Amino acid sequence: MAVVNMLEAKTNLTKLIKLLETKQEDEIIIARKGNPVAIITVYEKKRNKRIGICKGQYKSLSLEEFNQTDKEIWGDLY
Repeated sequence: MAVVNMLEAKTNLTKLIKLLETKQEDEIIIARKGNPVAIITVYEKKRNKRIGICKGQYKSLSLEEFNQTDKEIWGDLY
């Protein structure tokens, strides 16, 4: 965790971001007159987990039960 003053942060923003990207620092605190006012951290994009999203919400079907739905869908055409 690095602490930098406002002027240093403005002057070296690119270098500070690089420290975060390379994981040399977890977070950087920006201070004004020695008092912490902001924290810069790495933004982690939330990933949408699609696999298993409905797990446990539907009962399992046997092959016979699954094939039975064909008759319900197609009716007399089946």
